[in-house]
Amino acid sequence: MNTIIEQNKQWIDEVWQKVENKLSKVAVRSREKLPYTTDENGVHNTEYYHGCADWWTNGFWGGLLWLMYSETGKDVYKDCAIRSGELLDAALADYKKLHHDVGFMWHLTAGAKYALTGDESAYNTNLYAAATLASRFNIDGNFIRAWNGEGAIGWSIIDCLMNIPLLYWASKETGDPRFKKIAMRHADMAIRDHIRPDGSVNHIVEHDTETGEVVRVHGGQGCADDSCWSRGLAWAVYGSIISYIHTEKKEYLDAAIKTANYFIANCAQTDYKPLIDFRQPPEPVYYDSTAGVCTACGLLEIAKYVSESEARMYTQAAINILKAVDAEWANYDENIDYLVGMGSERYPTTKEQLKVVHMPIVYGDFFYVEALLKLKGNEFFIW
Repeated sequence: MNTIIEQNKQWIDEVWQKVENKLSKVAVRSREKLPYTTDENGVHNTEYYHGCADWWTNGFWGGLLWLMYSETGKDVYKDCAIRSGELLDAALADYKKLHHDVGFMWHLTAGAKYALTGDESAYNTNLYAAATLASRFNIDGNFIRAWNGEGAIGWSIIDCLMNIPLLYWASKETGDPRFKKIAMRHADMAIRDHIRPDGSVNHIVEHDTETGEVVRVHGGQGCADDSCWSRGLAWAVYGSIISYIHTEKKEYLDAAIKTANYFIANCAQTDYKPLIDFRQPPEPVYYDSTAGVCTACGLLEIAKYVSESEARMYTQAAINILKAVDAEWANYDENIDYLVGMGSERYPTTKEQLKVVHMPIVYGDFFYVEALLKLKGNEFFIW
């Protein structure tokens, strides 16, 4: 693993310098924003996405700034990250709007702030978010409920594997095992009901709320119920290895390896540029850069817990993905606010949904930077 990274050190350092040069300026320009995407001029949106502070991606900008601070120690990132957290905390005023993505929102902001600065108010905010997430656990069904509203009472989604690190953190910080037990029960359910035997995934699973049994699966943001949405698979790869890191339960490492192998095998067929759905029709071709950079983070973590030969394979696959993004989809123009283009919210099944295909999305920037930091040897683990 280290040999491969050393062989690519010049590329890593050159890309990192371009990223740092750019983000030091974007951070200042977007200090009063919670960016999701950019407008036609490449400027971060000036209002909260959908006009609300509780939009699920609103923690990634602050999380990105904390990542940059962890590496550079520059106050510009710290100050802008703190302001981002203040804007995000407006969502805490309306409890009924909080949802399963509070981990994405606050563990990357308040959690990172506490880890890097020891700020007690950030600790309190993150613990509040953890209690909110734990309250969504269906005791009989052994799953964390996704979304709000009557229609989603029995639904779980693969995305939640990336929210439960908040619960692992809460148990570690408080000494109370209940949070961790909830996280592990949900992870066990995901391995059983979301991850298929071949390593592909179901996005949405509808459960019987009394027994937890699968009622049916829904395609969600993929192209069909039996397809494989690539970002959902990315959540499974990275989420599974994160659960292994926090618990050392071998089944989680096995799940990470199985899903990673499926991702790599499919992504390699398109020159390491992931399709939105690995079972989408051959035409038209739709990509999602965000699935690639998130998976790259997971692959680099998996490499730490497998044999040397396997580690080389996962590290090289991660670098292949990141180099593809760098070569074709990254934007280092310091006057443009986004870093990674060609992200996609979902596979478009209607003409209207084409608006959310092949666009910059803030979590693409976040995971791209996180993966580069892993290659640089940064030891701050935000999850």
